[in-house]
Parts: sequence; C-alpha cells; structure tokens
Amino acid sequence: MHDPSLPKCFLSSLLLAAMLSVMPGGVISQASAQDAQVELEEGYVWLFDGKSLDGWEGNQDWFRVENGAIVAGALTKEIPHNEFLATTKEYGNFELKLEARLKGSGDNAGVQFRSSRIPDSTEVSGYQCDIGSAWGRPVWGGLYDESRRNRMLAEGDPKKVAEALKSGEWNQLMVRAVDGHVQIWLNGSLTIDYTEVDSKIAKRGIIALQIHSGPPTEAWYRNIRIRELPSSR
Repeated sequence: MHDPSLPKCFLSSLLLAAMLSVMPGGVISQASAQDAQVELEEGYVWLFDGKSLDGWEGNQDWFRVENGAIVAGALTKEIPHNEFLATTKEYGNFELKLEARLKGSGDNAGVQFRSSRIPDSTEVSGYQCDIGSAWGRPVWGGLYDESRRNRMLAEGDPKKVAEALKSGEWNQLMVRAVDGHVQIWLNGSLTIDYTEVDSKIAKRGIIALQIHSGPPTEAWYRNIRIRELPSSR
C-alpha cells in the first residue's frame, strides 16, 4: 500500500528492489541494457534467435546460450581441441554480420564460411574470418584457410587493425563472399579484399563458430544475421 508520508526517492528505491528480487540473479547491469539485439537490416535473416541453438549443430559440451549470445569454450578448463558449432544450412554468396568478443587467457577463435565438416574429426575445413591473435600478432578480420591450405590467405594492415579493434569488448564483423571475391570488415574498417585464384576451392558451405584449443577461453558471438546474394556473373 502507498504511504503518502514516504519520500518519492525512497519509494523509487523500494520499486527498484522489488524489480531486482524477481529478476534472475537479482542484478540489472549497464552491460545487459546495452546488449539489446540490433535491428535487422532489410534483406537479412537471423542465423541465431538469441535464445536457442536451433538451426545449429555441434558439441554442446562446448557451446551454450547466455545473455543473448552463443558462448563457445570455458573459463574453468583447457580446451583439448578445436570445436565448431555449425549451421545446418549451407551458404554460397552472402553478407554475414555478427559481433564477437573473447574472454579468458586464450586469444584465438574464428568464424568459418564456405566450409565443411571433416569426417571423424572435430575439425572443419574452409575459409575462416579470424578472431584474436596468432604468431604474436592480432589477426582480427584476417582470412585463414582452416584444415585445408593451413595458412593465412590475407591479413589486414596491422596499424588499421589495431586502430579498429576494441580489445576485450564486442567487435563488429562483416564477411561478404560473392563468387571468388571475399571481403571482411572489422568495426566498419575493411581488412580483407581477397580474390580466390584456385577454381577448385568450394564456393558454398556451412558457417561455423570456433573455439580454439588451448588455455581456458570463451568466445562470445551475438546478433548473427545473413543476407544471401546473387552471383555477380
């Protein structure tokens, strides 16, 4: 019941306390307010609904949904080998947008595209938009060929990557693949403009989220959406 003798500020405090008591964990943080889903752009569809792993397949011992994001890995134990959570659908020409961040002592993850699972293995073969560091340098927004040619195909200018990267925070990534042309943006800065010269390289495949083997690490992925594109030919 409302007591008119109580000051408004005290009533506001009581209302906030009541709200906190019925929310999971009893905490409202500034970060949670900022983690709202982005508005879906015209022509795009969600690959991740923010609540479940519907439309994805992989070892759920290493992947879970938390606070509207897909969380890969763990902060409490080492990751014995690379693990991937993959779409059940394949994609050819597209624009893919998402946000990613890393937590923990490890610093390596990535987003596979035009890829395929390797039978009897946890590995995935194909293009990877790199996340984190490797060989003593940041490789965010780089293009790696995972379990196929096993090398960096292209890297962004180190100075531009350092300027664009928000270390420890959410970073926006966009991958555009049309026929043999692959482009990658990190926080709006173009890092990769690559043309595939090998006609045997697949131009269609799954999209997959990686957690790299190594020390305790979590890779967080959210707001994952895609727009399929026609061939340029």
